[in-house]
Amino acid sequence: MASLGDFKGKWALVTGASAGIGVALARELARNGAKLILTARRKERLEALAAELSAQGTEVRIVLADLTRPEAPQAIYDATVGAGLAVDILVNNAGLGQYGEFAATDLEQELSQVRVNCEAVVHLSRLFVPAMVERRRGWVLVLSSVASFQPIPFLSTYAATKAFDRFFSLGLAAEVAPFGVHVTALCPGPTESEFFAVAGADKASGAARMSNRKRQSAEEVARLGLEALAAGKRTIIPYFGGRASAMAVRFLPVGLITHFMAKMLRPVK
Repeated sequence: MASLGDFKGKWALVTGASAGIGVALARELARNGAKLILTARRKERLEALAAELSAQGTEVRIVLADLTRPEAPQAIYDATVGAGLAVDILVNNAGLGQYGEFAATDLEQELSQVRVNCEAVVHLSRLFVPAMVERRRGWVLVLSSVASFQPIPFLSTYAATKAFDRFFSLGLAAEVAPFGVHVTALCPGPTESEFFAVAGADKASGAARMSNRKRQSAEEVARLGLEALAAGKRTIIPYFGGRASAMAVRFLPVGLITHFMAKMLRPVK
């Protein structure tokens, strides 16, 4: 029976491993015996996490990379497979968000969300999945979101990229399942992380009220996500409220959903 123990001794690549859910995923993988390749932009944080996990007996490598740059996925691949490491577990965790009126938000941040949340996920998966298919063994975790189940005004690009992630994950899962490769979309809701601050959603607004709701711990999200990956589940929403809302939106008109979301999240002038 599949379990987290199947990760023991395997190389796991975790993107966005310098904060939040990425750190929690790295620790949970290490706890279950995986060897780790940690990648992100912030060198000091990666080095601190690598030192922590190495002290506990985990073999760790770090690769500095900025996934807003189109050449970054290939550089990560070259630094891992090029160094003779067979990556059996790919964790596409890195992600960006931006809250605000689309017509007034920073254009580069909008485009960066597409590059990191969509383009980099596809690029990295395309680089690492073929070897998994050839070996008839592998796991891919894609960080989506409960935001992927409906359009969200004032987080329009973010929600759209997360819908892309979820559908990409589901399609890929069906393709590679006959080859023993598991793909799971992890769809967390409000989580203890830097997301709301980085996305600008900690302002005095409806989004701030949303962000101040009780948040699930990154450790719990990581544990439940990896358990689902090991078990071969194709989608995991790690908390009851998210599962309930994802079910409810199936029966409500999209126009009604977006109307109330816009009313709740509209920035306060």
